[in-house]
Amino acid sequence: MKKVSIIIISILIFIGVLVLSIGLGSVSIPVREIIEFIFNEGDIINKSIIMDIRLPRVLIAVIVGANLATSGALLQSVMQNPLADPGIIGVSSGASLAAISVMLLKPEYTYLVPLFAFLGGIFATFLIYILAWKDGIKPVRIILSGVAINAMLGGATSLISVLNSDKIQGVIMWVNGSVSGRSWNDLKMILPYSIVGLLLSFFCIRPANVLLLGDEKAVNLGLNVNRSRILLSILAAFLAGISTSVVGIIGFIGLIIPHISRLLIGSDYKYLLPFSMIGGATMLLLADTFARTIAKPIELPVGTIMAVIGGPFFLYLLRKGGK
Repeated sequence: MKKVSIIIISILIFIGVLVLSIGLGSVSIPVREIIEFIFNEGDIINKSIIMDIRLPRVLIAVIVGANLATSGALLQSVMQNPLADPGIIGVSSGASLAAISVMLLKPEYTYLVPLFAFLGGIFATFLIYILAWKDGIKPVRIILSGVAINAMLGGATSLISVLNSDKIQGVIMWVNGSVSGRSWNDLKMILPYSIVGLLLSFFCIRPANVLLLGDEKAVNLGLNVNRSRILLSILAAFLAGISTSVVGIIGFIGLIIPHISRLLIGSDYKYLLPFSMIGGATMLLLADTFARTIAKPIELPVGTIMAVIGGPFFLYLLRKGGK
């Protein structure tokens, strides 16, 4: 009952942050106007701002936040380590390299960016497992391989950006991770993939819980450990890849949110997974609202804000965990 109450409270907080995010920006819209918008009333200019600018941006932030938090939660189960995150171990870098290659080298195929981003994330995951495989897969080898792959693919992305510096201005906000300027078309592009990925994640609850017990106990409970790790990693790469294709690399949500969720609600993925989805959506909404109001009328990339928040948190976990 306590866990259900925490989830209900988190939903109420999420709704409050959602309203706050719609109202704040270069033009502030009072809550009364937002309520009137729901009932198709109010000032026509504010209705246009909400409908054409704020609402698609806010909904994309909600979806991407939920995707990245779920991806991080699954990867932390796979690697039995709270330091796992799609941005840290290279999955997001693979998706980013594929997406930016299409946008800069073959812009006529921009509509295929989500597919290529997913394939890039899968390719990075494949490389990580190839490097980590040695008489089976051990979580610590996956993390170390992921850090190396992240550095390599990040370097390749920087190289392509430098070689195409004449075109980079058009995607500079995307490179740094941003929800700015996202439209209903972007929402239509990411929504179907996200629904499929988030629904599939609920089928991962049992293997994710069993993997946390350790390889030996998981095998004794009848779980094919290596196959489960690969399948969960593919789903995590899918969620991270489609998110990266729309907003660029936004790190640390997959690291911070699952960790906070465990502190509040425990490690059972039956509760941890939905709570992480809500937490990820709330966190990215808050970060994006901060990014577009702290230096208005200039908008900062939300990926930069998350890096400022997430970097110290990562060091805290590293120092606290020791291992």
